[in-house]
Amino acid sequence: MNILNNRNFEPEFRFQTSRSSGPGGQNVNKVNSKVELRFSIDASSLLTDHEKEILHRKLKSRITDDGELIIIAQDDRSQIRNKELSINRFYELLEKALKPKKKRIRTKPTLASKKKRMEKKRIHSLKKQNRQTPDQQ
Repeated sequence: MNILNNRNFEPEFRFQTSRSSGPGGQNVNKVNSKVELRFSIDASSLLTDHEKEILHRKLKSRITDDGELIIIAQDDRSQIRNKELSINRFYELLEKALKPKKKRIRTKPTLASKKKRMEKKRIHSLKKQNRQTPDQQ
């Protein structure tokens, strides 16, 4: 199930380009192929207040003081491909952050695991007893 419900955040994206330090040879020195995707979480009209709160809590290390989420892509030589990569990373990041955590269901230990544990304890106890000097037994 898609948490984002096919919401299109792209009108709210801001892109900045600069020279990349990635692959590209001489092309790197001439072309602005590095892409920075900037998304203002607080100013977004597509996110609910609850979702904004979750994103601020879970992605606080990736959010600037201005409340902007910044995703950088410089993997490819092409600016267009880096732009696509940054958009994909954005959606993956939001999907992961907004996915509710699965609640752990406690289970009872099986009879076999109880027996195995007791046997291990017995063996460990015997090992300790065998290390003692005869006058301590």
